[in-house]
Amino acid sequence: MTEHIKELLKKAKQLVEAKDPEALPILKEILSVPEQSEETANVKINAISSLGEYYSKLGAADQIRQLLKDLRPFFQTIPKARTAKIVRNLMDQVSATLKNDQLLIELINESIEWTKSEKRTFLRQRLESKLAATYFKTREFQSALKILGQLTREVKKLDDKPLLVEIFLLESYIQHALGHLPKARAALTASRTAANAIYCPPILQAQIDIQSGTLHAEERDYKTAYSYFYEAFESYSSMDDPEATKALKYMLLCKIMTNNADEISSIVSGKLALKYDGKDLQAMKAIALAHKDRSIKKLEDAKGHFLHELSEDPVIERHLTDLYENLLEENLGKIIEPFSQVEISHVANLVDLPQERVERKLSQMILDKKLNGILDQGNNCLIVFDEPPADEVYPASLDTISNISKVVDSLYNKAGKLS
Repeated sequence: MTEHIKELLKKAKQLVEAKDPEALPILKEILSVPEQSEETANVKINAISSLGEYYSKLGAADQIRQLLKDLRPFFQTIPKARTAKIVRNLMDQVSATLKNDQLLIELINESIEWTKSEKRTFLRQRLESKLAATYFKTREFQSALKILGQLTREVKKLDDKPLLVEIFLLESYIQHALGHLPKARAALTASRTAANAIYCPPILQAQIDIQSGTLHAEERDYKTAYSYFYEAFESYSSMDDPEATKALKYMLLCKIMTNNADEISSIVSGKLALKYDGKDLQAMKAIALAHKDRSIKKLEDAKGHFLHELSEDPVIERHLTDLYENLLEENLGKIIEPFSQVEISHVANLVDLPQERVERKLSQMILDKKLNGILDQGNNCLIVFDEPPADEVYPASLDTISNISKVVDSLYNKAGKLS
């Protein structure tokens, strides 16, 4: 009997790969086998995985929901740890292929209610962590933090460090997305501390390194960020994980932001990086070229041409915005330098940008005291003032008063000793 269902499973897997509907009755036949031996249970678990993969490829959320309900009697016959693994694998398959996040949230909530009724704490905690991650994906940050707050207190009592690593890392993602960098760093430190106490899988360690690099980059510490991104890249690359491309992009971004764009060609031509050559790396090369030429126009062209690769990544987008602003300030500074008064329209033509954009940037530079001048709105021009000469009398006077104070204090102490 066992050999027969093994053959059926082998055939079904081939059909699932081809998205052939003939796989469905075969997999259901395997699950309906009444035999409950250990070997049969293993075959059934593989069949469940294939069935979940088939439904996920079709985007059939209702069928997956029904499958989870139909499998509940089978879950009673196998160990709870294996049940947890099956349900988590099904959820991972669904989240990887299903585009409707609200359906996924409903699916997870239904499974959580079942785990509560069955008192399956281990599985419930992992499903709640998955639910929080899904809320983060849909940018429902407060809902995610509410779940994580309750879950953290519960898991700390059980001292379940592998789950604590995931929870704190997810909290760090959420706090970073909200702009709370101190809280994001604190959560990441807690995640790293928990990870150091256990064996941490390479992929999870790489995720921690990516987040560490991201937070250091937010603080403009690009050298430290680069080292973390490099560690993550090596880990992802060794596991042939597609996230390696993202880590490599972040490495190149750090080189650009530290004015080391010349090193990018040697990095992308390295042995590890060659297999990831594609539009993502071409986008970063275009940014590096624009930065090298100090050209705002080339930077805008690169962002327009590689919109998906650059603008859809919030980390890249944030730092490219800073890079754009810095380049614009440098270019405007060089253009304005020889003038005492210049028309804003002339500056806009030279920098090849809309006049309104240039005027807004000039006013910002004046307010930030990066430019000594005023905007004459009536004549539509910029008036630049000469830098006032440094007043050397005032600091010299302060030094003199400070020294006199020290002399007086010294004389007072000596007079006190004589008396």
